[in-house]
Amino acid sequence: MESPLVASKAGLAVGLCSGVLAIAFEAMSVSTAMPEAAADLGRVDLYAWIFSLFTVGMLFATVVGGRLGDRRGPVVPLGIGLVLFSVGLMVAGFAPAMEVLLVGRLLQGLGSGSLNVGYALVLAHGFDPAERPRMLSWFSTAWVVPSLLGPPLAAFITRALSWHWVFFSVVPLLVLTVVVGGPALAKLPPASLRGEHAPGASVPPWTALVAALGTVGLQWVGQVLAHRDSTVETGVIVVVGVLALAGLVVAVPRLMPARDAAGGRGGLLAPIIVRTLGAGSFFGAQSFFPLLMVQLYGWSLLAAGAMLTVGAVGWTTGAWLQSQSRVPLRRDQVLLAGIVCVAIGLSVLVAVPWSGQWWLALVGWVFAGLGMGSSMASITLVVILRSSQDQQGRNNAALQVGEAMGNSILIGLAGTIYAFLAPVSLSSAFGWLLAAMAACSVVAVIAAARIGAIRDRD
Repeated sequence: MESPLVASKAGLAVGLCSGVLAIAFEAMSVSTAMPEAAADLGRVDLYAWIFSLFTVGMLFATVVGGRLGDRRGPVVPLGIGLVLFSVGLMVAGFAPAMEVLLVGRLLQGLGSGSLNVGYALVLAHGFDPAERPRMLSWFSTAWVVPSLLGPPLAAFITRALSWHWVFFSVVPLLVLTVVVGGPALAKLPPASLRGEHAPGASVPPWTALVAALGTVGLQWVGQVLAHRDSTVETGVIVVVGVLALAGLVVAVPRLMPARDAAGGRGGLLAPIIVRTLGAGSFFGAQSFFPLLMVQLYGWSLLAAGAMLTVGAVGWTTGAWLQSQSRVPLRRDQVLLAGIVCVAIGLSVLVAVPWSGQWWLALVGWVFAGLGMGSSMASITLVVILRSSQDQQGRNNAALQVGEAMGNSILIGLAGTIYAFLAPVSLSSAFGWLLAAMAACSVVAVIAAARIGAIRDRD
């Protein structure tokens, strides 16, 4: 029986993809345009908060959006997310001062978190199991295209107009999301309401805020250590670090799936660990790899960045492969094969700074990108398939919280390793940095092997 959510699945798919494209373009373009914005507005001392406040908002809204989605269905978090994200874009675009820009970024984070959960819920409630892999391949493409075109396009817009228009340029994509996908979403009947006692409704919102602040606290400690900021007292760094870790210890377990769903083989905790460590290790390596090519090989920043294009192409290819019904593997096997490819790719990259063979980077990024495309989509499908209808919001929120924290913490770890070892030896700094990321990906492989058999093509 066709889901009542879908009157026109083609229109719904286009609307969802345009929304994903908007979030992805904003994410990829901000890093390019923000140095110009900081120079224009002043208060460069607040620069890091442009990204940190986005993280706080996103983590908080991810959990609250999942709670609302389990109680009221996917339309509510999607609607709230669209409004907050759009308002955040306009506030940032018109910002006359850095403080206003920070408010805009916080609103964008809130909107992004709510939208991401809403998309996962629509995928779970609005598409059949056989259709989900194909939709996830389109979602992956919607992320990869901005990673290729976003930075140069943002640079062009900034030079030709101003950094303000980088934010304004995303708004038409959100309009397209509403116009094309709205009619199909509006057909969700009131009968889909889950009630106050749905599992997602039991997650206290304060845990999301504590987890977000804990993640940002660790980011701040990493930034201070990475820049060797002597103006910050050692005692302050220690206190912030301890409080951040304590907050995560208290909050994160409450954000994870319910005990009866999380425990043992076939549960949900293993795929969340895979997502946390797999994505975190990949982006930790990616964040520093252009710097490696510039400092050790003397490449231009443009050429070094182009090396990452290989990973983006591999990601798209992996996302396409996992959607093919001809692949003779169960879903858990596709996931395991993908995360093994990530571990192989990152392990190959470890040799790049010590061997002097730059071509190994091509091999490494092909494997890592291919693995990310197939494993990340597969993890989403595993969580959807292993969750009951009234747990989709909570469990998908837990998955996205894990990914966001993994990215933040492992990128911070990579920065700390680089800060300590770079003054001694650049080769050692990059080598041990990449080795740490490869080690985390191996732990992700171990977790993936514990997921247990699951099929989505029966």
